[in-house]
Amino acid sequence: MSMDNRTCVITGSAKGIGRGIAEHLGEEGANVVVNYRSSEGPAHEAADAIESAGGSAIAVQADVTNRDEVERMREACHEAFGQCDVLVNNAGITADKQFTEMSRTEWDRVMDVNLGGMFNCTQEFYDDIWNAHEGRLINISSVVGKQGNFGQANYAAAKSGMFGFTRTIALELAQGGSTANCVAPGFTRTDMVESIPDSVLDRIVSGIPLERLAEIEDIAAVVRFLASEESSYVTGEVIDVNGGMDL
Repeated sequence: MSMDNRTCVITGSAKGIGRGIAEHLGEEGANVVVNYRSSEGPAHEAADAIESAGGSAIAVQADVTNRDEVERMREACHEAFGQCDVLVNNAGITADKQFTEMSRTEWDRVMDVNLGGMFNCTQEFYDDIWNAHEGRLINISSVVGKQGNFGQANYAAAKSGMFGFTRTIALELAQGGSTANCVAPGFTRTDMVESIPDSVLDRIVSGIPLERLAEIEDIAAVVRFLASEESSYVTGEVIDVNGGMDL
């Protein structure tokens, strides 16, 4: 699944799942734009790792909720590599609280990043994806968008909203031969998940048929397939990578 000379923009890719996706695509020969909001050091480390592995990468600061900054990121991508062939909307945040105690500010902030950021980036890069040879839009959602989760009404609503957005954009992009898909990871071994108390984490794992957390590589491998030419007849799909949690 070579990505030679394909240019990929991955939002929120300084750390965690986003970084794993960026490094996997870079290893396959892609030109990678590593996006970050405030994690400048880790973002440049990710770009350096891709370069060291033989790929090409730049780190670009942009808050996905700020349209002007997203526009500057597109311009930086064009200057370094040309048009974007693959956009991965990965940037997201949580602001967990039981619904009766959740403020409108906490609701709005999660919506603004998870849905508003996806809107901003997709609109800025839409023409690139349309004009690319089999362009790819890949949105990173969550199992929480399907199943819900106590204390995450805002996050679950946003991640569920990504499903409808993806399916609609897939219909529109299909007219130009490009695709849009969504990946819904389960609980993945990231710094955030590993900070969960052991007793809670054990309970989570006990509810996963494969009896383990996902590794970042498990998610990145699916994204790599969706970004490649081999996925040319897959569009409008929500692909679960959760160890069988919904079985």
